[in-house]
Amino acid sequence: MGNIDITIAGGDYDRTRPIADGRVAVDGCNVTYLKMQPQELFFRAIRYAEFDVTELSISSYMLQVRRGVSPYTAIPVFLSRSFRHSNAFIRTDRGIKSPADLKSKVVGCPEYQLTAAVWLRGLLKDDHGVESWDMKWRTGGLEVPGREERTPITLPPEYDYAPIGNRTLSDMLEKGDIDALISPHDPSCLKRGAPNVARLWPDYRSEEQAYYKRTGVFPVMHLVAIKKALVAKYPWLPLTLYKAFSKAKDIAIEDLKFRTVPTATLPWLQAEVEATEASMGKDFWPYGFARNRDVLEKLIRYSSEQHLAEPGLKPEDLFDETTLAPMPGESPAPKK
Repeated sequence: MGNIDITIAGGDYDRTRPIADGRVAVDGCNVTYLKMQPQELFFRAIRYAEFDVTELSISSYMLQVRRGVSPYTAIPVFLSRSFRHSNAFIRTDRGIKSPADLKSKVVGCPEYQLTAAVWLRGLLKDDHGVESWDMKWRTGGLEVPGREERTPITLPPEYDYAPIGNRTLSDMLEKGDIDALISPHDPSCLKRGAPNVARLWPDYRSEEQAYYKRTGVFPVMHLVAIKKALVAKYPWLPLTLYKAFSKAKDIAIEDLKFRTVPTATLPWLQAEVEATEASMGKDFWPYGFARNRDVLEKLIRYSSEQHLAEPGLKPEDLFDETTLAPMPGESPAPKK
């Protein structure tokens, strides 16, 4: 029996490149890897299920799973993880001296359902007592008008939520038409040094390190999903893909440690890897269900509290059953 042909759509990351360039084979498969930016990729995957295997926003995927309409099942490969303190921006002339001051403020966000926004709103609730409905939400494109929620959402009446139409969030922040912004990308007005625009947490690295030390949470953003129809035909595929993506990530981390010629354009790359391992452990970017169960439970709670995914979703519901058990040699789940 010959190999099957599959298309994998995902970002161009060091942890996916070994699959894209063929250094890591997906057993039993001929792979075509499509390098795409997340915004276009997620829209096409969520709206039209175009790809055999795809990187996906966890937040949007959870919504579809809970509604019973997802054409995909996932594997516990987390291609994007990020602390999000760096992604909150404010007007400095609106009396916002601390996160608690965001209550009653008008806050922009490209999509309410963005995973980054779900994590930040959860942090604001847990650490600062700001509920998601305490803020007024304005959604749309950061730099290009017209962005919409990639899958429909309905918020309760207590929310003040509205799209911004043909304007951009960066322009509205610069002109003072919104008080704050949550965005995975820095707005151009911040990059230009526009007056009265700054980060909510200027020393965000210290804040994020303190958050990890306190919680042990390294937020997950994107996972890898496979069409259910393909899994039904080839039930071995989820585990095979999990092994391939895990091997590719291991290669990427080892490449970071290669001392002779740095693999990234940073002068103290090796020192950065060593510092990260010292604070977060050798397995600082963990894949696997058991190692990430607590993080997933927190994200599911946040999604429910923010009136996205309906209550009742469990971490096991998100993944193909063949990938739930730890793999041989995989680091165990952290002790609670």
